[in-house]
Amino acid sequence: MEILGIDIGGSGIKGAPVNIVRGTLTHDRLRIPTPSHGRPSDVADVVRILADAFEWNGPIGLTMPGRVKQGVMHTAANIDDRWIGVDASALFTRATGCAATVLNDADAAGVAEMAFGAGRQAKGIILMLTFGTGIGSALFVDGTLVPNTELGHLELQSGTAEGYAAASVRKREKLSWRSWARRVQEYLAHVEFLFAPDLIIVGGGVSRPKKVPKFMPHLTTSARLVPAQLQNEAGIIGAACAARPVPVEEESKTA
Repeated sequence: MEILGIDIGGSGIKGAPVNIVRGTLTHDRLRIPTPSHGRPSDVADVVRILADAFEWNGPIGLTMPGRVKQGVMHTAANIDDRWIGVDASALFTRATGCAATVLNDADAAGVAEMAFGAGRQAKGIILMLTFGTGIGSALFVDGTLVPNTELGHLELQSGTAEGYAAASVRKREKLSWRSWARRVQEYLAHVEFLFAPDLIIVGGGVSRPKKVPKFMPHLTTSARLVPAQLQNEAGIIGAACAARPVPVEEESKTA
């Protein structure tokens, strides 16, 4: 079964149809820069353009950088604050004419990694951390997602963790990989103390094979520490999986 997955970020909006049984893209992904300020109406226009590009008329799963509850945005990270309080699911449904499911971006990446990547068959407490413009997090307990953890906003060094150790900070402050890894190490020690995970999955652009050797050898954790396997496709795949229609028999059980 194919579902269109769209990953909305602070700098780019990318999407592709996904085979949700195999966890693979069935077409090359398309990417469009996020409109300046990322206002709701402008982002909805880009989502419509992507859906039209794939001539899509089925379910769509979308990620958003912020806390999402029942499709409604409760926070907005690296996008316009006017998203707060917006029913994003309803907005994207109107824009595309397709049923839209919306979830936190890091949660979507975690869903994909748990189903098809580094977290597959893992048990216990699993924590995925995505390092990019900010720091996203997805927490799983025995395979069940604890949504909207947003651990990039934990306090660290008199500010937020993502303001101190995001991948964007390394570039902005022109840190060496080793210096940046020291900051990541501080953050990992903090989250390990709070959650005692059994496995930590490091995602985002830094999980690419060419980048992993530059910083991960400098990290030490009690938990097993591994790079994400799906890399930049994780958000798209996880979003599509989240939009899987609920089988009729499951609906009857919860009615």
